Amino acid sequence: MNSKLEAICRENPELAKELAAELLRYAGTSSNGPIFAGSVGEKVELSLVFPTFNEEENIPELYRQVASVLDQNQITNAEFLFVNNGSWDRSEELIRELKKNDPRIKLINFSRNFGHQAAITAGIDFSSGDATVLMDADLQDPPHVITEMLRKWKDGAEIVYAVRERRGKEPIWKKVFAFSFYRMLQYVSSIEIPLDTGDFCLLDRKVVNYLKALPERNRFLRGLRSWLGFRQVAVSYERPARFAGTAKYNVRQSVRLAINGIVGFSTVPLRVAVYVGFLSCFVAVLLLIYALAVHFVDPTVSTLARGWASLIVVILVIGGIQLILLGSIGEYIGRIYDEVKQRPNYVIRDIAD
Repeated sequence: MNSKLEAICRENPELAKELAAELLRYAGTSSNGPIFAGSVGEKVELSLVFPTFNEEENIPELYRQVASVLDQNQITNAEFLFVNNGSWDRSEELIRELKKNDPRIKLINFSRNFGHQAAITAGIDFSSGDATVLMDADLQDPPHVITEMLRKWKDGAEIVYAVRERRGKEPIWKKVFAFSFYRMLQYVSSIEIPLDTGDFCLLDRKVVNYLKALPERNRFLRGLRSWLGFRQVAVSYERPARFAGTAKYNVRQSVRLAINGIVGFSTVPLRVAVYVGFLSCFVAVLLLIYALAVHFVDPTVSTLARGWASLIVVILVIGGIQLILLGSIGEYIGRIYDEVKQRPNYVIRDIAD
């Protein structure tokens, strides 16, 4: 029997991956730790993942609204996965208090802040539902949208992602940056990544299993989601302002996430070096032709004695372009370095299930 199973798995590696993922699911473990599935064989219909960092003002209202949505959709077997990403406020305390009255709540505490994408990754790794919803804990991802996501999922969609039609009260720089980034990413990316989407989405179980199998460290979930394929459907919504508290993404973190997206799904920055090299050679040939033409037309005019200012400008421009291209190459090398180290995406301090 084992030899027959091995032969089938060798002939169909995709089937082998799905079989392994399902066995891990029902065994109650994953590659990153235990899965919250209750007793073996207990079925969870919906997992809700909330990456949380200093959200003490939002957690009670978030729980109230999400629980109300679940009641409206008659979902009785769900799990709330709060991933505490190194919070130093009362977020952990509030989650533990809610857990006393609702056993559906699970708490994963990181040993420190590992970043937003790492928190989402942990939620995916520990989710056990037939579908998993990823959403921020600041209520800028409106819980009522979950109802529409569930409807589309039951209609056959395997990935339902939310598209921001309008952004709430956000700084102008953030709106301009987001608008420019998504369009540039779509232009340079090797895959089709929907415009104006975040991490707010619903994922079918099979999609979650494949995401868990992806080993890369510098993760850009909305890109990985598109790369996987499957049947994807959009849900539009207006993104409100934060319910309370302050934004956790600053300029540096936004730029870092943007770089991860571009470097992770495009080799255009590397090809730019080739294009610039050809352009520089072409311009150099034109300047050489010009210098020779001037010399033969009027030998008394010395092209060496004049034009020193333009020469310095050309040298500085070319030097700047070389440094920029060297930096882009360094970004790719840095990611290779991260993958070679094989450090985990996150470290868990403790788990309350």
